[in-house]
Parts: sequence; structure tokens; C-alpha cells
Amino acid sequence: MAIVEKKKWSTTRKMVVMILSVLLLIALIAGIKVMLVMRMLAGMKPPPPAVVTTAKAAYQEWQPQLKAVGSVRAARGADLAFDLAGLVTKVNLKSGDEVKEGQVLVQLRDSEDVAELRQREAAAALAQVTFDRARQQLAVQAISKADYDQTAADLKAKQAAVAQQHVNVQRKQLRAPFSGRAGIITTTPGTYVNSGTALVTVQQTDSVFVDFHLPQKDLATVHVGQKVILNLDAYPDKNFEGELSAIDPKVDGATRNVQIEAKVDNPDQLLTPGMFANVTIDAGAKTKYLTLPQTAIVYNPYGATVYVVTKKADADKAAAEQVKRDGGKQPEATAPSGAPPIPGDALVVTQAFVTTDGVRGDQVAITKGLDEGAEIVSSGQIKLKNGVRVTVDNKVLPADAANPKPQEH
Repeated sequence: MAIVEKKKWSTTRKMVVMILSVLLLIALIAGIKVMLVMRMLAGMKPPPPAVVTTAKAAYQEWQPQLKAVGSVRAARGADLAFDLAGLVTKVNLKSGDEVKEGQVLVQLRDSEDVAELRQREAAAALAQVTFDRARQQLAVQAISKADYDQTAADLKAKQAAVAQQHVNVQRKQLRAPFSGRAGIITTTPGTYVNSGTALVTVQQTDSVFVDFHLPQKDLATVHVGQKVILNLDAYPDKNFEGELSAIDPKVDGATRNVQIEAKVDNPDQLLTPGMFANVTIDAGAKTKYLTLPQTAIVYNPYGATVYVVTKKADADKAAAEQVKRDGGKQPEATAPSGAPPIPGDALVVTQAFVTTDGVRGDQVAITKGLDEGAEIVSSGQIKLKNGVRVTVDNKVLPADAANPKPQEH
């Protein structure tokens, strides 16, 4: 029994020694790998500084503005159509003609109606002669008052029939309801038209209206008579001035927007009904804002941020002061522990939260989060984070115009 026990212990001891040997070998291999990686990291060159462009936050005079997209509408416009069917016999205009109020534009066949009118006019003339004779006879009491009344009633009926037929004749004439410019007309004599079919449009465009909508929160800053500026893609270098002529007394319950109407003089007939226009309204007094190019702002779900460019020494000093204000809480490390130290005079970036208020052209107004003169990254932010070293190259800068103009025509 003693011999068997001795053999068992010997086998167990061998297994323990074997396991320990394997673990030691694994640890040795892992240590060698770690040393190789550390040596490789130590021999690697640090990444080159990110190349960015910068802009300095500066105060500029800023006119608060409201912007909207509107639609041009003629001061008076109508699509003309007959209220009855008929055969066209005359077309008294050409496409694009200037027409006068009351001018006959299109004529339907009315020979039967004119003949009926002449017949009723003859009957009315005879009734007038009969009435005059009856009045004379009544004066000498040659007829009774009842006969006289009957003659007078017959005259009025005949005259009413003439007026009714005259309306029927006029219904065969399509007249301009006001002076203006006619649109394109494709109807020719011999065409049969149905009632309600639009034949020609007439637009009076010496002045036009522009309809647009603004959010209800802007109602306090607009009023009738306020100046508006229109800009259209068709005339990119020309602005059209007008004024607010009406504000709808009801806010749309679905969109919470209110409809606004502006009147614009159009003596050169450049504005055409149906065009869309960019509407700008000066709202409130001029003020001063810190401004930056829009490209400098990084919009995130948790707020708008910018990257401030400072020297490494200044950034460290500001971070130390922030630590004191935060009660000793250390900021998160932004560089690898094995990376070489960054010189104190090197440029680095620090992320800062800002509050924006309005856009003007290529610029955005900053109301909180920056000081005047701060140097801000205006392009190249996609590769940045806190503490990253940068190189400034301002040979080509992003657009930063208050009133940009199209580059292509």
C-alpha cells in the first residue's frame, strides 16, 4: 500500500510541475511581446500636427433679419372663360398683348341671339308707341285706367325682355375685366369651347404681391408698412424693395405660421406671377455680435461647439485654473501615455461650447462662450479633439461674407 501511495504522489507532482512550466512559458512569451510593442511605440514618430484654417472672433454690427420664401402674385389676375358653350368666330388679340378694361377678346357665334334681340327691340318700340297713345287717350278720358295700366305693364315687360336678351348677347363676348397683359392664347376661330374652359389669362403686374409665411414667434417684430427686400434667382444681382401690406389675423392651427402679404412696385414688369422669391425683413434695431464663419461651428446633439487655438502652455494654465474651479477634478487625458511631450509654444486646440443666435450670409452670431479676439478653427475640425497639436494654414479660407453673391451665373 505504501508503494502505491508513493507512485500516486509522484504523478501529481509531475502534473503540477508541467502546468507551472507551461504558465511560465506563456508569461515569458507575453513579456517578450509587450517589450517588443513598447519598443515599437517608443520608436514610432508622433503624428504630424493637423492642418487647419482659423478665423478670429470679432464684433460686427448686425441687423436682425427675418427670412422666408414667398410666391409672387399679380395685383389683379384672372383666367378668363365663357360661362356657356359655343363656337368661336373671332379672336381679337395676340399672345402677350396689352389689353384694356372692357375690350372684347374672344367672340362666340351670336347671330341667333342678335336676331332675337332685334325682334324684342322692335316689340318694345311698338309697346312704347302704344303706351304713349294710351297716355294721351287717358288724358282726355278716351280709355279706362285699367286699359292704361295694362299698356304700361306690357311696355315694361317688353323692355325687360330686351335687357335680358342683351345680356344673352354679351355672354357670347369674352371681355377683359381690367387692363393688363394677356397670356398665351391658342384658341382660333372655328374652335368649339365648353363652358368653364380657360381661354386666356390677363394679369395686371404694374405692382405685385408676395405671399409668404412666418412663425408665430416672429409676429411681435413685423407690422404693416415695414420694408421688405426681395431677391430672385432670375435676377441674382438685383434687389426689389416693397412693404408689408397685410398680416393675416389668424395663425394656421396646423403649422403655427401666419400668412404675410407684401406689395412690391413692378414698373419694369420683371416680376412675374408664380415666381418664388427670397424675402428679407429687417426686424429690430441694429446691434453688435461676435461673428464667425458658419464653417467654424460644429453642431452636435449636446450643443454647438468650436475649437479654440492656443499655445500649449496657455492651454495647460487654463486647464489648471479649471481644475481649481472644479474642486480638483482632473481632466481626461487626451494624448497616449507614451507620446513625447508637446512643446509649450506649440499650437493646440481646446473644444468650447457656444450659443448661437441667427445667421447672416456666411456668418453666424455668437452670444455666449467666446471672447473677442479668440482664434477659432474654421475648417479641418473632423480630425480634431481636445489637446491635439495643429498647424495653421490660412492660404485658402472658407467663405465669410455678410452678403454673399452667387459665384456661378
